[in-house]
Amino acid sequence: MASRREFLARGALAAVGGAAAQAAENAVASGDPGGRIPLNGLWRFRLDPERSGEALGWQRLEQAGAEWRQVRVPHTWQIEPGSEEYYGAAWYWRLFEAPPEWSARAVRIEFEAVFHTATVWVNGRLAGRHAGKGYTTFAFEITAHLRFGGANAIAVRVENDFSAAMLPRGRSSDWTHDGGIYRPVSLLVTPKVYLERVDVDAIPEPGGGRARIEAAAVVRNAGEQPWEGTIGWRIVDAETGATVARRPRAARVRVKPGESVDVKLPPAALAEPKLWHFDRPHLYRFEAELETAGAAAHRIETCFGVRSIEVRDGGFYLNGERVRLMGVERMAGSNPEFGMAEPAEWIRHDHEEMKELNCVFTRVHWPPDRRVLDYCDRRGMLIQLEVPAWGGRTFEGMSEEPSPEIMQNGLEQLREMILRDRNHPCIFSWGLANEIGGQTPVARRFLERMLAEAKRLDPRRLCSYASNSLQRTPERDAAALMDFIAWNEYYETWFEGGLEELRRNLEEIERAFPGKPIVISEYGYCACTPERPEEDARRIRILREHTGIFRSRPRVAGVIFFCYNDYRTHIGDKGTAVMRQRVHGVVGLYGRRKPSFEALRRESSPVEAFEVAGRPDFLRVTVRARSVVPAYTLDGYRVRAVAYGPAEIPVERLLTPLPRLAPGQQATVTLQCRETAPEKVVLDVVRPSGDSAATVIWRP
Repeated sequence: MASRREFLARGALAAVGGAAAQAAENAVASGDPGGRIPLNGLWRFRLDPERSGEALGWQRLEQAGAEWRQVRVPHTWQIEPGSEEYYGAAWYWRLFEAPPEWSARAVRIEFEAVFHTATVWVNGRLAGRHAGKGYTTFAFEITAHLRFGGANAIAVRVENDFSAAMLPRGRSSDWTHDGGIYRPVSLLVTPKVYLERVDVDAIPEPGGGRARIEAAAVVRNAGEQPWEGTIGWRIVDAETGATVARRPRAARVRVKPGESVDVKLPPAALAEPKLWHFDRPHLYRFEAELETAGAAAHRIETCFGVRSIEVRDGGFYLNGERVRLMGVERMAGSNPEFGMAEPAEWIRHDHEEMKELNCVFTRVHWPPDRRVLDYCDRRGMLIQLEVPAWGGRTFEGMSEEPSPEIMQNGLEQLREMILRDRNHPCIFSWGLANEIGGQTPVARRFLERMLAEAKRLDPRRLCSYASNSLQRTPERDAAALMDFIAWNEYYETWFEGGLEELRRNLEEIERAFPGKPIVISEYGYCACTPERPEEDARRIRILREHTGIFRSRPRVAGVIFFCYNDYRTHIGDKGTAVMRQRVHGVVGLYGRRKPSFEALRRESSPVEAFEVAGRPDFLRVTVRARSVVPAYTLDGYRVRAVAYGPAEIPVERLLTPLPRLAPGQQATVTLQCRETAPEKVVLDVVRPSGDSAATVIWRP
C-alpha cells in the first residue's frame, strides 16, 4: 500500500491547483483594498537561455503568446522534464486588475522568495531588483506604475545560475539550487501611510509574574504630504481571543513624504504571562494601529511568545529551566514532485513527522519558508535559522579579508532574515555560516562582522555558526566568538577515526571553550560517495553509539541528527536530473520510512524507560524521564492507553496524568480497564501538545 507521503507526492499538485488557486484568482479579481491579496496561481513562463528577453522587450508585453506556457506559482522549473539542470535566466508574466479606488492607496508587490535574482517590471516600467538573495522576502512599491481601472502586466526575470558574488558562493553549497518564484507572491494594498513592520520583544521577569514588552515600529509615508498621528497597540491572547494589555496612542509619529521612520514605543508590562515552551507553545498577537484625527489609518499584527533562552554554567536555560535538546534537520525542496515550491500541506506533513520523531530542536541551512516558522511557533519546535554561507569554497581566492561583494551579500541576507523573522518565539538562534573553514583569517573576519550585525539587530538572541574544523587545534577556530559551540561531527563518515577519536575530540573542544555549551549541529551517516553504499543498519549504529558519547558529556546541550530526509542537491552522487540526491536521511525522497526512523524516534524521546505490567483490567505503568540528552522536565505529560479487540478494533481508551518529572525522576501510575480480554493495549506517553513521546504495545 502506498504511504500517505507517496499519495501526496502524486496528488498534491492537483490539490494545490484547483480550488485554492481559483480562490486566489478570485481574491485578485475582487480588488479587496484592505491588505494582502494573493498573486499565486496561473502565470505565463518561458526560459531565456540566450538572455535576450529584455532586448526583445518581454518586460513590456501586454499579452503573452503561445511560446509562453502556463505554470502555477509558486513554481520552480527544476522539477520539469528538460529543465531539471538548467541554470540561467527565465521569465514569468501575468495580468491583474487595479480598481480605481487603489489610486488613493499604496500598492506594493511582495515576493516571499525568488531564487536567486529577480528583476521586476510593472507595465514595462522597472519596479526593482533583488539580487543574489534567494531565500529572503522583498517588496517593491508599484503604485506609480499602475493603470487604475484596468489590466496591469507584471514581468519578472529570474536568474539561478551559479554566482561567485553571492552566498551560497558558486557551487560550494550542498543542496538544490531550484530557480523560480518558488514561494508565495502577494499585492499589499494599504493607505498611503502605513505600518511596514513591528518588532516585539517579550522578556519574562524573574518569578514569572510579569513580562516586559518592548516594541518598535517602522512607519512609511508613500504619499505626497507630511503625516502626523499616533501609534496605539493591544495584545491579544491567541488562544482565547482576550485582550490582555492595551496602550492607545502610545507614541506620536511625524513622517515626511517618501520617508520611513523608526518609532520606539514606550515599554509596557504583561501581567501573569503564559510562557512559550516547545511543550506548551503559547502565542500572543500584537496589534498595532496608526491613528490620525481620531480615526484609524492602518493596522497590522504579528504573533510573538513570552520566553527566555539563556546560556549559563555551560548549558541552555529555557524560561529558567536547564534543558538538553535533541532533534533532526530537514532539507527542504527534496520531494521531486515539488522541489523548492513546496505546498503548505507538504510542509505541514514533513514537520508532523518531525514531531513524531520527538524533534524539539532543529536548524536549517537557509532562511526558511514563512510557513515553516508559523508551524514551529504553533506546534512547538526550536529552530536555528542560517545565512546560506556554506562550504570551504566560500572564500576561495581570499586570504585575509572577504571580498566586498561577499561581505555585503552576507550582511544583506542576515538583515533581511532577522528583520522579517525576529518576532518568532521558535527561533532559538541565528546561524551565521556553515562549514566555512573557521580557522582561517578570512572566515574569522567574516564571522566577526556578521556577529556584530546580528547582535545590533537582535541583541537578546543567541548566535552561532556550524563548524566542521574543530578536529585539530579547536582553540583557533572562530567558534570561540559565538554564544555556543556548534560542531558538525562526522566520525565514521567524513572524518577518519571512530568512537575513541570522537571521545578525545569532544574533550579537546571542552578544554578549548570552557563554560560554553556545545551543540552537535550535525551527525549521522551519509552514503554520499560511490564507494560508500547505503547501509541503514550502519546509520542506526552511528546514531546510537555517537548519541551515547554525547550523553556522557554534560556540556553537550543540544544534538541535531542529520538528516530527516534524503535530499536533492546539485552535487548528489545518486540519481539523475530531478532525482539527483544524497542518501542521508531516515526517510527517502518520497517519504519511505527506513528502520532508522523508529530508532531516531526512540533516541530522541525524553522518556528513558516506559514499562507496563499487570493484568488486562489493572495495568501498572512506570515512566522514567531521561537524565541525559534529551533532558527536560516532563510537565503536564499523560499516559494514554487504547485497548484493541479482535480485528484491530479499538474498544477502550484511558487517559491518566503523570506527576511532574524532573530529568532522571520516575513515577508509576495505574490504569483500571473495563475491557478484560483485549488482544493488545497500545500505550503512549503524551506531551501537553498531544504528541506522543514514547509508545509501548502490551499484550496479555
